[in-house]
Amino acid sequence: MQTAYTVLILLMLVSVSRLVGRVIPLPLPLVQIAAGALLAWPTLGLHVALDPELFLFLFLPPLLFSDGWRMPKRALWQLRGPILTLAVGLVLFTVVGAGYFIHWLLPTIPLPVAFALAAVLSPTDAVAVSAISQNRLPTPLMHMLQGEALMNDASGLVTFKFALAAAVTGVFSLTSASLTFVAVALGGLAIGVALSWLVGRLRAWMIARGWDDPATHVVFMLLLPFAAYVLAERLGASGILSAVAAGMMQSWLDLLPRQTSTRLLNRSVWSLLEFAFNGLIFLLLGLQLPDIIKAVVSHEPTLWPTLFYRCLDVLAIFVALVLLRFIWVQSIWRLSVLLRRLRGKGELTQVPTARSCWLLTVGGVRGAVTLAGVMSVPMLMGAQAFPERDLLIFIAAGVILLSLVSACIALPLLLRGIEKSPDDKRRQEVREAWRKTAEAAIHSLESEEVVPQDAAQAALAAERKARIMSEYRHQLDVFNDSAEAQALAFQMDLLERRLRLKALRAQRLELYRLSRQHEIGDDVLREVLADLDLSEANLGQVR
Repeated sequence: MQTAYTVLILLMLVSVSRLVGRVIPLPLPLVQIAAGALLAWPTLGLHVALDPELFLFLFLPPLLFSDGWRMPKRALWQLRGPILTLAVGLVLFTVVGAGYFIHWLLPTIPLPVAFALAAVLSPTDAVAVSAISQNRLPTPLMHMLQGEALMNDASGLVTFKFALAAAVTGVFSLTSASLTFVAVALGGLAIGVALSWLVGRLRAWMIARGWDDPATHVVFMLLLPFAAYVLAERLGASGILSAVAAGMMQSWLDLLPRQTSTRLLNRSVWSLLEFAFNGLIFLLLGLQLPDIIKAVVSHEPTLWPTLFYRCLDVLAIFVALVLLRFIWVQSIWRLSVLLRRLRGKGELTQVPTARSCWLLTVGGVRGAVTLAGVMSVPMLMGAQAFPERDLLIFIAAGVILLSLVSACIALPLLLRGIEKSPDDKRRQEVREAWRKTAEAAIHSLESEEVVPQDAAQAALAAERKARIMSEYRHQLDVFNDSAEAQALAFQMDLLERRLRLKALRAQRLELYRLSRQHEIGDDVLREVLADLDLSEANLGQVR
């Protein structure tokens, strides 16, 4: 029962921290870390022992799967060059540079272990950056950070596993490791894509036979990242890349017919799952902080001097990571401009100013994946304790905290005076999509011939058909190219939505009255209320 109580307490804290984060002007991850540390205070004394392998298995696959699902694929392809240089080149640059620096700064950490620590410090968290910047970052920079976070989760953790294996076995060959890395990465991608495709085919087969219950299909989707991860690991491939590939593939397979209810439920379930898992990871970091600090200073004769010097080590490592990232971003960006000039392709759409380079640098916030990875470091190496495991976790936790705090301070300052320009291209695409879909609907209704049984039914059918077609013609007016026509249509649309919203709320109040007076049963209440809620959700925000 104690485990159940602990889980319920943590889930409650995740929800409460979201509410507190709206009052306190701090990013949500910092609030959750502080809440976890407060809960672990000796007077409250909540202690959670983490199994490294279980922690990695429970948290990483669904988070990486969700990242792959949400990532805009076209933006990922258009910015593939900068994203790959950040997600692969920068990871390797960080592993080598930061690895040697960590080993020089802390000689008690063996070089392979220092490389492993540098690798696990490489993945970034675009969700935390978005929360801190409040979506004020220029769209190309935000897409770069999102794509980098998606790809370097995989490249950083795969490199981390190789470095960890070298530390445990004491054997490392660059040629062998490079070939194995490519095989493991391609194998993971192939397994994720294949398994996701098979699940999509299975779901299509079920839908064709009328088995389209949304809950069943959502459960399949929830199990898919874990299945992709486990299958790839059992076959010697990368479970991390397999989960990412499964998510990216599933975003294409999610367009199956007769799946409207499933998509609505699936989005809600995954939003809840992502929020809960991210929150739990940062809460667990806060809960582990007292134990991490205690483990780091337990073998030392003095507490505060030792803790002070360890904090200085963390600060030095963090500064080294920031400098390495800035050097890489500045160099690669300017090199890409030079190459484009030599090839006669013109300038980049985003000019590499000092501010944009610092935005990309400070935007490399470390988060949930770094913590999940470092927590997976084994307790033992052979028959002996893993060297400086507690110190590794302390450094990772400190870097996460420093990156969050520095982003909270630096990003608002760097974004000062920058107004995010409206994405005119995207808005034009939205208008064009609505216009063309409305035209297709009208053409479909015009070609539809209803053959009723008598004249009265024919008149009613023609009236209903005309009413539906008028709604689609109204959509065409809303997305007309004329600015005056758009303004008038939007005003009428807003008025109509307000009237519909008022009518829906009146329906809901009457439904509640009928229920209170026992004129309808609970099952009828739930069924009608669900339809009313869905109709109101379709209206969107009405101001």
